[in-house]
Amino acid sequence: MLAKVHDGIAFSKIISSTKAINAWKTYFGFKKAIRTKNAIHPSLPMSLSIEPTTSCNLRCPECPSGLRSFSRPTGMIQQETFKKIIDELHGYLMYLILYFQGEPYLHPSFLALVEYAYSKNIYTATSTNAHFLSKENALKTIDSGLNRIIVSMDGTNQETFEKYRVGGNLEKVIQGIENLVSARKETGKRNPYIILQFILFRHNINQIQEARSLARRLGVDELEFKTAQVYDFEKGSELIPEANQYSRYQPDGSHGFSIKNDLLNKCWKMWHSCVMTWDGTIVPCCFDKDAKYAMGNINESAFQEIWNGKPYLDFRSRLFENRKEIDICRNCTEGLNV
Repeated sequence: MLAKVHDGIAFSKIISSTKAINAWKTYFGFKKAIRTKNAIHPSLPMSLSIEPTTSCNLRCPECPSGLRSFSRPTGMIQQETFKKIIDELHGYLMYLILYFQGEPYLHPSFLALVEYAYSKNIYTATSTNAHFLSKENALKTIDSGLNRIIVSMDGTNQETFEKYRVGGNLEKVIQGIENLVSARKETGKRNPYIILQFILFRHNINQIQEARSLARRLGVDELEFKTAQVYDFEKGSELIPEANQYSRYQPDGSHGFSIKNDLLNKCWKMWHSCVMTWDGTIVPCCFDKDAKYAMGNINESAFQEIWNGKPYLDFRSRLFENRKEIDICRNCTEGLNV
C-alpha cells in the first residue's frame, strides 16, 4: 500500500496546469464528440506508447514479435525520432509507455530514452520479460528515473512458464526481479513501481495461488492478473481458459467463441492516447500491431498535424458509425465486460 502511495505522489508531481487543462479538454471533448458525432479533437494526447524495438528474445505464440510475423518493417527507434515527439508533446503528456511490441531492453539506448523522457517531466513506464535485468541494468533502470515496470511471468515453474514464453528461462526472470528489488533497497529509491503480470491461460490458472505466494516472496509492489488475447479466438484455442471468469472470450453457442465486449460505437483510447512505432509511424492504438492504420509519420509531419489530420478524423468518425466493422477493434478490451 505504501508503495502505491509513493507511486501516486510521483505521478502527481508531473502534473502541470497545462497538462491538467489538456486532460480536462480531452475528457469533455470526448463526451461532446459522443453526443455530436463530431470527430474533431480539441486537445492533445495525455498518454503515449512508443515502441523502442520490434526485436524480442522470446517466441510467444500470440505475439507478432515472437512469431516474427510482422508485415511492417522491423527495427529499433532512432533517438532523434524519439526526441522529436517528446519535444513536441512533453508539455501535455502525463504518461509515457516505452513499449508496444518487442523487448525494450534489447534497444542499446533504451534507458537513455527513459532518462530523456523523465527529464521532460513525464511519468514513464515499460513492460519487459525481465531476461535482461542484470544487477547492472537494474541499477541503471533506477538511475534512469523509470517510474513503473511491468514484468511478465505467466507460470510458477519452468514447464508452465515456457508453454507461452517460448525460449524463456523462469529462473532468469526471477533473478531479474530480485536484482531490481535489491537495487531499490541498495539505492534507497522508491522507483520503479514493480508490477508482476500473470497472463491467464488454460494451462496456468491452477497456479494463481502459487503466483500470489511468489509475488509476496519476491517483494514486488503489485500482482496483476490479465486475461489473454488470442488472435483467432472465434475458432477457439487451447490457450483460452475453460473457466469463464478467467477469459475475455465466451462460447457463442455455435462451437465458436466471441469476445465479451459489446463494442459500443465510441472509444476513449482514440481521444486520450495513441501509439508510435519504432520508425515514427503514428497508429491509433495498441491493437494495430501491424500499423495497418497509419495516420502519419512524426519524421515527416508535426504531431498536431497528424492528430487532427484527415486519416485520424476519418478513423474516429468510423468508430461512431460502426466500430464492429473495424478489424482491429474486434479483439479490443476497450469496454470489455470481464
